[in-house]
This record gives sequence, structure tokens and C-alpha cells, in this order.
Amino acid sequence: MTRRESRELAFVLLFEKSFTEGSIADILENAAEARDLAGDSFALSLAQGAVEHLEEIDALISEHSHKWSKARLSRVALSIMRLAVFEMLWVEEVPVSVSINEAVELAKIYGSDADSSFVNGVLGGISRRDDTK
Repeated sequence: MTRRESRELAFVLLFEKSFTEGSIADILENAAEARDLAGDSFALSLAQGAVEHLEEIDALISEHSHKWSKARLSRVALSIMRLAVFEMLWVEEVPVSVSINEAVELAKIYGSDADSSFVNGVLGGISRRDDTK
């Protein structure tokens, strides 16, 4: 599985997590059974890491989503941004620009017409913080 495919799987896991209280591992296991979906360690680590840091990630997204409350964001855009923010702040071997670009590409595929530019703007604001790698 390529890194891009792993990110897409991590996004799907986070998106599904927004509908259920189950763990990421449970969601992946159910997806594997229902859709013959195979996971990998990178996708699992991204999704689990985002869930573990959810409170901090959501605070950053809210802070940089000017005039948009978390409740107004689509689950697709929110899941994509959660994944990207986790990768930007806690996955040192991936450049921030790659995390942002991959998030924008996911938003183009799965989001509405406006999601990709919104995701890009929010993540760009977060990337300009002093503590971003």
C-alpha cells in the first residue's frame, strides 16, 4: 500500500469514527470483514494517533476555522483536517507541505466543491504556527 493509499484509508477510518464510538481497530476489523479491506500499520497509526490527540487537534482546527464552528464543518472536511493536523504535528518524517497537499487532494475527491480550498486555508494557518515541525 502506498502512503497516499494509507492516508486515504486513515481518512476513511476517521470518517467512520465520527459516526460510532468503536475503536479505530474495531472499525478496521469490521471494514476488513465487510469489504475485504486490508489495512496497514501506517494507516492505523495515523488514524489512532489522530483519535488520541483529538481534543488538541480539534482546538487547532477551531482556532483556524474563522467564523466556522466545528458543528458547521462537514464530517468529510473535519476528518481530513484531523488526519492532516496529526501528521503535521506528530509525524516528523513527513514534511508539512506533503501533509497539506495530501489533505487537499482527499478533499477534492471526497469533499464538496469548497472543501479543498477551506482545508488548504485552515491547514496553512496551522502550519504557520511556531510549534509546527
